[in-house]
Amino acid sequence: MKIALIGYGKMGKAIEQIAIKRGHNISFVIDRDNIDQLVQINDTNTDVAIEFTQPESAFHNISTLINNKVAVVSGSTGWLDRKLEIEQMTTNKGGAFFYASNYSVGVNIFFYVNKVLAKIMNAFPNYHVGMEEIHHTEKKDAPSGTAITLAEGIIENNSAINTWVNEPTTESGKVGIVSRRIEQVPGTHIVTYSSGIDTLEISHTAHSREGFALGAVIAAEWLKGKRGNYGMEDLLKF
Repeated sequence: MKIALIGYGKMGKAIEQIAIKRGHNISFVIDRDNIDQLVQINDTNTDVAIEFTQPESAFHNISTLINNKVAVVSGSTGWLDRKLEIEQMTTNKGGAFFYASNYSVGVNIFFYVNKVLAKIMNAFPNYHVGMEEIHHTEKKDAPSGTAITLAEGIIENNSAINTWVNEPTTESGKVGIVSRRIEQVPGTHIVTYSSGIDTLEISHTAHSREGFALGAVIAAEWLKGKRGNYGMEDLLKF
């Protein structure tokens, strides 16, 4: 399969290594220095583009690729207020778009467990829910896309919670997310339910970027030849 890499930071390089090990060819490597070459990527030279860039460039990158009839796997965060536009564009163009805030299989199992726990906690309103996310200092957006996905899973499944804020809070109806940035931390997420009696906690800690990169390549393999908008729940069939 011919894969284009959009974004060539640490994540892009990790994806490249895994893609090559799995027998794929890299058709393009696009980064800040050659972003003008993005328009050259199309369905005649590339099967799937994997896009991991910054919030300010993600929408432009993805929309350009969709318009050029290229299937896109994206893991960029901080731009999701325009995700519906991309999904509509994908439908109109008969294209394929796969988005996940986190491509780690372990994290997506964690997403599922988080939803189940949130539903259980409906019966125990004396517990207050909070969250902490820790990432490397190069990550610019906060909270992380993974933390937002976790918060949305809580809101969808717990009737006592209706919003999230990116700060500690004990206010009812809110999930307070504490964001920390520490050198060389791939990603840690902790969801805590606390009461005056005890504390219940679930967490996921990534040890390297390899799990994220492998998941993105697996998503690209799965997306090839498909049409429509997809996510990890489609791939993993939760």
